[in-house]
Parts: sequence; C-alpha cells; structure tokens
Amino acid sequence: MDENSRVGSGDTILSRYDPSELRVATEFLANWFPFLSASLCPGCARSLSDRIRSIDPGVNSDVKTPKPDQSAFAVMTPDVKAADLNCGHTSSSSDSSEGNLVDSPRPQERVGTSSLGRFRGTSFRSFKLALANTMDPRTRETRVSEGPILSPQALGFDMEEEDALKDEKSPKSDRGLMVGDIRLIPSGMKRELSREQREYIRFMNVKRNKELVCFEKVKGRRVNVLEGLELHTGIFSAAEQRRIVDFVYKLQEMGRRGDFKERTHTAPAKWMRGKGRETIQFGCCYNYAVDKCGNPPGILHNEFVDPLPSLLKIMIKRLIRWHVLPHTCVPDSCIINIYEEGDCIPPHIDNHDFVRPFCTVSFLSECKILFGSRLEVLSPGEFSGPFALPLPVGSVLVLKGNGADIAKHCVPAVPTKRISITFRRMDESKRPSNYLPDPDLLAIQPLTYEVSDPKTPSLSSTPESQTRRRLPRTKAHSGGRRSSGRSGSPLRRP
Repeated sequence: MDENSRVGSGDTILSRYDPSELRVATEFLANWFPFLSASLCPGCARSLSDRIRSIDPGVNSDVKTPKPDQSAFAVMTPDVKAADLNCGHTSSSSDSSEGNLVDSPRPQERVGTSSLGRFRGTSFRSFKLALANTMDPRTRETRVSEGPILSPQALGFDMEEEDALKDEKSPKSDRGLMVGDIRLIPSGMKRELSREQREYIRFMNVKRNKELVCFEKVKGRRVNVLEGLELHTGIFSAAEQRRIVDFVYKLQEMGRRGDFKERTHTAPAKWMRGKGRETIQFGCCYNYAVDKCGNPPGILHNEFVDPLPSLLKIMIKRLIRWHVLPHTCVPDSCIINIYEEGDCIPPHIDNHDFVRPFCTVSFLSECKILFGSRLEVLSPGEFSGPFALPLPVGSVLVLKGNGADIAKHCVPAVPTKRISITFRRMDESKRPSNYLPDPDLLAIQPLTYEVSDPKTPSLSSTPESQTRRRLPRTKAHSGGRRSSGRSGSPLRRP
C-alpha cells in the first residue's frame, strides 16, 4: 500500500507527519498490540494489525509484533491476567449477539467501560502505578519500557547527586513523536526518570516502625516506656552509606593529625573493656562527665568545636525532607561514635541540654540497643534490660517521648566495628557563646508526599500532583520543645 492509496482511503492525517515520525508511531503501537487486541476477536485483531502496519509499510519487514508476555503492559502489570482485560468481545463467531457490543443489553460489558471497569482491586491499582511510573508529569511523556520498572537501588539517587542533579534534556530529534500533548517514546529509547520521580520512589519505599511497645511499672503506673521511638529504614542507600563511612574515616584521620579544634576529636585510652570510644563532635562541645575544670555534664558554653561539615548537613536535610525529624526541630549539632570491637555505651538518658526528638544513624554493622526504665550492668560491656531493639545497617532511630525521657538506653559491647552518627538540636538557652545559625539549615521543608506509604499509590500521589498541596501538621511532629525531664514525661495507661 503506497502513500497515495493511504491518503485516498481517508488517512489524510498521515500526510501531516514525516516518515520518521510515522515509523515511531508504528513501532509504539506494535509494542502495545497485545494489550490493544487482547479482547478482540481474530477478525478485529487482524484488522487492527493491518491498520497499524498501514501507518508505515516500511516497518513491516523488520518490526515484529511482540509476544503477549513481552508487551510493555505485561511487563508493567504482571498481576493482570487475560481475564482482567476481557471487555466482553468473544472470539467465537457463532454468537453474533455477544459480538455486537453496541447493542448488548448489558452496558457494563460494552467496550470503553468494561475494559477499565474490570480493573478492580490490585490489578487496577497496578495499572495506575505502572502508568504513573512511565509518564513524566512535567512533559507528559509516556515511555514504553522493555524491562521491569527500576528498583530504588538501581536509580542511582545517591548523595553525590543531592545538590548537583539537573534535568538533562535530549535533542529534539531523539524525543519521539508528539501526538496532541502526549509524547510517544519508542521502546528502544532509554527511559529516564526525573530527580523528583527518583526521590519519590525512594521516599515511598522507606519503612517506618512506630509501634514499639514495652510496658513497665513507673511510679505505680503501667507505662509503654517505648512510646515515641521510631525506626526508619531505607533512608540512605548502600552507595550513600559507603560515602558517609569513607567521610567519617577521613574525619578520623584529620582528628588524629590534630587538624581540628582541641575538643572536636577525642580518642581516650582504652583503660578497660568498653571504655575509650573514639568520638568526633560538631556544633557544640558536650561534656560527658565532670571534667578536670569542674564543668558538669552538658554543653560547654565557652568551649568550642568545629562547625558541621557539608556532608552531614546534607544528611540533616534528608532527615527533615523525608519526614524522619520534624522541620521545627532541625539538628544543629552531631556526635560521631567510632566503635571498635568490644566498645559499648553504658545505660543513660540523653542530657536535656538537647531538645527532643533526636536521632541516631547506624553504619557498618548491626547491633542491639537495650531500653528500659531499669537497666542492669552485668559486667564491663554487658547489660540487661526488658527490651532489645536491633539496629539494621543504615537505619535511623528517632527518640522522643517516653522512649527518650523515661526509658534509659545502652549499647552492649559490639561484636565488630560500628559507626553511629547522632544528630541533636541544642536548647536555645544552652548553646555555646559563639553560636550562629547555619544558613544551610534554615527553611528546610519536608516533602509534601503522604507518609502512610500505601502499597500502591494512586495517580494523584505522583510527585507533581503532591507538590501542589501541603500535609497538615500533626501533634506528633510539633517538635522543637525542650524536654522537661522524667518528672514531666507523659505516663499513659495501656
């Protein structure tokens, strides 16, 4: 069929496009043919196939219709069975009443309603998620993938890109065919996700455990001493963790060389098992015990340490943006603990010179942290308590409420090397005399996506639509308040 015959048969629209554009359209529709023809009888399927091939006959010899299990739709929605796609058009030619969908007395089986109406439950949600993940909300570009949707681990959304990611625009010749305001991208082209889409997928895959429970009697009342504890996993990718750990080792080398202020880096002698943990402090100088000058435990007003490095500030931004810490309680100090095998932290409650909530990020190896209103010291580095919480590598533990002010916590002797980074915000009245707000940590706002992390977000939960509205503030994220200590902590009945 030549161009004149196509135009003469009513396809005058084809004359408006270049041959290269018609080829793109033919390849696109050929890839989607298994889905488009799933509910058609053989005759209709052949007619549709001929119609698609007539767009650009030049592709007939080298473009083959993909098998049903290789179609773009089958890849994106593996849980959608053929029965879910059946719109009521039977392949049997003996029953003319079933084939005549327009005159069918059952409107729910008509073409155009049933084909989508049957997408209920998981299948319909999967279809919407697949469509959302293959469409760039800013340009409405629908990209046909020849493989499964990229996992968060494969997206490369690492901290190296945190402040440098920019949208890369391909040359116009490589961006496919515009049909109305939809751009069709052939399956051979590489699918790229925007920075917002990559961050959205990572954010939605974060696991948040806020249901930790351990009841103890406190002042005659039965209290959940873990109320307020949260464990978040998936905040930092493996590549990001490697970069953070490498950075900590560089800081350690700088501290040992004496490149920091005197109180920034400390490496006391290991005079007994579990003692002598190496630490690096930024933002404020915290005194763990009464020092040789008689200063009590707490933030030293006239002793100074180095400011927060840029990489640690990037971590803080991630914690705020991804709803780990409230934006009203942005950390302005941190302490890095470098554990060697056998090192530990004895039972304690964090000093109230720091407001709640605060958090600890774990690296290198998993360890257990013990909680309880009464923790026992069995021997150097060995403790016992009513609740042991495993801290996975890369996890973030948030402490507030009873979990920060009623329950003590400790880390028994670790079996292998470990690094922890604790971020805290100083009470305004306890800040050192040289304190100045860090401009990089001002006006950080959380992402406006829902935190409930549904299994399959709807189209309205895509990054572009979600950025148009803000999440309402809740009491759980009021943050930024100084804790009143154990006597002022809420005691809840179960």
